[in-house]
Amino acid sequence: MEYPHKSVLLAEVIQQLNCTRGYTIIDCTLGGAGHSETILENIAPEGFLLGIEQDDAAIEAARVRIARFSQHFEIFKGNFADIDEALTKTGLVEVDGFLLDLGLSSLQLADAERGFSYQVDGPLDMRFNRQSAMTAADVINGYKEIELTRVIKNYGEERWAGRIASFIVRARAREPITRTGQLVELIKAAIPASARRWGGHPAKRTFQALRIEVNHELDALKAALAAMPKWLRPGGRIAVISYHSLEDRLVKTKFKELATGCICPPRTPICICGRKPTLRIVTGRPILPTEAEIEANPRARSARLRVAEKVADAGS
Repeated sequence: MEYPHKSVLLAEVIQQLNCTRGYTIIDCTLGGAGHSETILENIAPEGFLLGIEQDDAAIEAARVRIARFSQHFEIFKGNFADIDEALTKTGLVEVDGFLLDLGLSSLQLADAERGFSYQVDGPLDMRFNRQSAMTAADVINGYKEIELTRVIKNYGEERWAGRIASFIVRARAREPITRTGQLVELIKAAIPASARRWGGHPAKRTFQALRIEVNHELDALKAALAAMPKWLRPGGRIAVISYHSLEDRLVKTKFKELATGCICPPRTPICICGRKPTLRIVTGRPILPTEAEIEANPRARSARLRVAEKVADAGS
């Protein structure tokens, strides 16, 4: 099965995770196994990789792509919020690295029936896991105007969120909004023509917001960031590739929190809080794709890679 997705910042991920023979690596966003294939090439034959993925099409493609490493990997079907469950079921105790690549795959965007793309018409779906109950159509047709405004504003950082929500509510009173094409036309109508001349496609931010809401992406990221450090061995690393400011801000803030030690007031003569850092921030500034990578894969342009390392005395 063809899975046309170019892995972003591949060389940088391999370098930052210090991928070495015998390592145990968790790819929390397996996708079509682009990153995982190269990771396995570096950690096999003694190493082991666990891939976490909730998209059936991606799982099928990944199994084919890394079939030659069949003795060195397992796949857990689920969300990366379920890291504790995935590692417990696999029997792992301590690992050397985690990777989260938070971007959409090219296959998901290209398949009109998945409803992720504002460039082609399709059903308003947007579920990563197609067994999940809620779709984007449920959000568009079921949320109150104030709730739609909140989603579009907070998750899409869309300045015209109120107008877009208002247009949606008026339109759905006439007939249900079930297609991406319908929604795109409503968004274009809601945003003034002068504002549509900059900032890319006018539907980009609203579609991002709906996808985040449908898949609870930020809640899942928070859960993953809280879970990963306790599974890392000292010196093990977490690498996260994000594609928009909401994700990147969450990662940056959590890494900073976990890298902070004593928080006692400055004049306290001795530490009474007992707080010790869990992580050391490896990348003060995020690692960005090179111009050559962006030219070869324009979707890499917004990628940001942040890395943190488990400190030796952090405990479990």
